[in-house]
Amino acid sequence: MIDTDYRPSEDEPFMNERQREYFRRKLLAWKNDILREARETLVVLQNDNENLPDLADRASSETDRAIELRARDRQRKLIAKIDSALSRLDDGTYGYCEETGEPISLKRLDARPIATFSIEAQERHERRERVYREE
Repeated sequence: MIDTDYRPSEDEPFMNERQREYFRRKLLAWKNDILREARETLVVLQNDNENLPDLADRASSETDRAIELRARDRQRKLIAKIDSALSRLDDGTYGYCEETGEPISLKRLDARPIATFSIEAQERHERRERVYREE
């Protein structure tokens, strides 16, 4: 078990048991927050299913619903990435760059626990995407 105030440190072995447990808890808490928000959104959308007589109000309501549903779709994709990170924790590949195999910095993982690339590899990846998009 780890303390609630524990933070991974560069002074300890990379992806030791405490660090893995810390990131597992962080990922599961994030996933649970997303699922809770999705349930709340569903309740709001179901309760907000009123037929507004004013055309402008109805259009505004439909726009709000569309934006909310788009946000929920992004959250659904995020859950898939969280599940993938949890699988990597289980198979021992979590925290290592998919491109170089090098450890991803703990600061980066703490800020973005679903990261699969080191900062340098991510920047190269984004530069390549820009080049292909511009062609």
